[in-house]
Amino acid sequence: MNRKGKRFFIKRLLVVWAITTLSLLLIAYILPGLWFHNFASAAGAAALIGILNAVLWPALVSLTMPLSVLTFGAFTLVLNGLIIWLAAQLDAGMSVSGIGTAIVTAIGLAAINTLFCSLLSIDDDESYFRNVLQRKVRRKMKPQDTDVPGVLFLEIDGLSRSVLIRALRNGCAPTLYRWLQQGSHRLAGWECDLSSQTAASQAGILLGNNFNIPAFRWYEKETGRVMVASQLGDIAEMESRQSRGDGLLINGGLSLSNMFSGDTAYSFFTMSKAREKSDFQKNSFYFYLVDPYNFLRGFMLAFWDLILELRSERRQRTRDIKPRLDHRARTYPVVRAATTTILRELSIYTLIGEMFAGFPVAYVTLFGYDEVAHHSGVEREDALEVLRKLDQQFARLETAARRAPRPYSFVILSDHGQSQGATFKQRYDLTLEDLVRQLLAGRVSVQAPGSVDEHWSYLSTPLTDAVTADQRNIVARVLRRAVKSRTRNGDVVLGPERKQLRETKDAALRNDEDVIVMASGNLGLVYFKAWKQRKTMEQINQAFPGFLEGLTQHPGIGFVMVRSEQHGPVALGAQGICYLDDGKVEGEDPLADFGPNAAVHLRRTDGFPHVADIMINSFYDPASDEVAAFEELIGSHGGLGGDQSKPFVLFPSEWEIPEKEIVGAEQLHAQMKQWLKVLQGQDIDREGTSG
Repeated sequence: MNRKGKRFFIKRLLVVWAITTLSLLLIAYILPGLWFHNFASAAGAAALIGILNAVLWPALVSLTMPLSVLTFGAFTLVLNGLIIWLAAQLDAGMSVSGIGTAIVTAIGLAAINTLFCSLLSIDDDESYFRNVLQRKVRRKMKPQDTDVPGVLFLEIDGLSRSVLIRALRNGCAPTLYRWLQQGSHRLAGWECDLSSQTAASQAGILLGNNFNIPAFRWYEKETGRVMVASQLGDIAEMESRQSRGDGLLINGGLSLSNMFSGDTAYSFFTMSKAREKSDFQKNSFYFYLVDPYNFLRGFMLAFWDLILELRSERRQRTRDIKPRLDHRARTYPVVRAATTTILRELSIYTLIGEMFAGFPVAYVTLFGYDEVAHHSGVEREDALEVLRKLDQQFARLETAARRAPRPYSFVILSDHGQSQGATFKQRYDLTLEDLVRQLLAGRVSVQAPGSVDEHWSYLSTPLTDAVTADQRNIVARVLRRAVKSRTRNGDVVLGPERKQLRETKDAALRNDEDVIVMASGNLGLVYFKAWKQRKTMEQINQAFPGFLEGLTQHPGIGFVMVRSEQHGPVALGAQGICYLDDGKVEGEDPLADFGPNAAVHLRRTDGFPHVADIMINSFYDPASDEVAAFEELIGSHGGLGGDQSKPFVLFPSEWEIPEKEIVGAEQLHAQMKQWLKVLQGQDIDREGTSG
């Protein structure tokens, strides 16, 4: 550490000591059970707590790492309380009535320290990373300096190009705006596939193959299996099917907080790899928990975000803002706080540590915006606030990159957008399942798998990581027993609908007479289980006269795609039909409002073995720019219509990009692979050598 670094470290230490002393006195004044003899006793206790943290904290964290991961770091509050209780046993001038009081004291210290450290700017990222985290990584991982550039692909889940442009104009993304104004980056749009959702897009981007992923959830007739892209086991199965062994991250890259690994052996919080044995001490997540301040800061940020969610819901009700969700799930504020703050902090801190370790390329998903936009709306105040905080992380990474052992280039992109509107049920007082049941008039039974928010899987991933840790770790063994009731096939399964989903998936194997109705945003899928092959339009009309007509005539449905024995795939609308193979249209074109590539996307999906017998897309109103989701989501994605199909990529301005628009996630994968080939060479390892 140089002289300037030493001065900073000492200054920071003294200021934190003073803040901790004053915080302890304030908490003792408020909290019964905490007592100090005088000011000097409080100052001594603050110093003793700091010493105990320095001496005991790394060992405690190492021992309890799986439990800390399982609780998203919340168990560190107990460890902090234990440190405070131990300090009271060693210091006669301090008294704590019990471990509960010690934990409350730890929470109080977190709140006050976070507030004052922010106000006094004593946690300047550049200084902190240079003097603390960078030294830890260099000492443990011993990276080699290199001139071979690295690339960070940072995905903002669910953000459309048009929303980003408006956010740039209104000041919600100042870092990205600065990059564009300085000319270091360019912004381009691309168009995702019909299945405009994360599983299909990330399979295409990371693995180069998203063939046969028709939606967020689908039914497979040959096995009777329901696949859902929020279930870790299903996601692992998807990767095994889609991977060709040459993914985006094949040469020593890092997959962080993604659905798929990109074919790298180095993945963290990646859903497809959550079942694999974890060793947290081998990555920078360990360093996050080694510093007791980190989680306390994240805990307070999460608590504040929970308050913001409660305020946002109340404000939408009192101001009668529409469309809105009047009954958000009781667990949603907690899920939101975890995804927008705790997991964001874990991901960014881990990424910074790996940057200091010198890895060549990373792909990271930041999914807080998508979660909030689903419930609040794509451009509502709290959704844009999440975007503003994500933009702050890009500045934070930019600062850290100056101290990394290799230069880094930043690519910011999205996997899809979102389209807004009142839901199908809000508009018509019935679900798509209800409509199908009415039109079939009791001729067959109809079932629908429970709708599970994909972000429950983001929370399930680190928990599964925790319980699959080293078998010799006694804490991991205890955790496996503790979460046994929430474990299915080795995966920790969260979410209020998990029981309904399990029962529906099990029932799908038993009852051959059912019709299964599924929803993926504003895309609906209908499967006739009695037919082991895809049912044709002619067969449907013969078996269920008026059914297809009833669907197309409903005002909430834009078009229906089926396969005709005579004409091949067709898109049916209320006033016309489009023959997809030759583009011929009779009457009014049902695809007129869904973009120039709509027929291309439908023809491709029609060729999927697991495409539904009937694919249903909600209406899209270009005037209001609204769709009607078949799930209870205000912002939605999954089908065609509006911004959900129009993501973006923001990339260094000197990089080449085709003049023709990129259509499909597989094409974007090819472009990203080309960038890496030109920038880094064919074969890259983590030390930065080219082969």
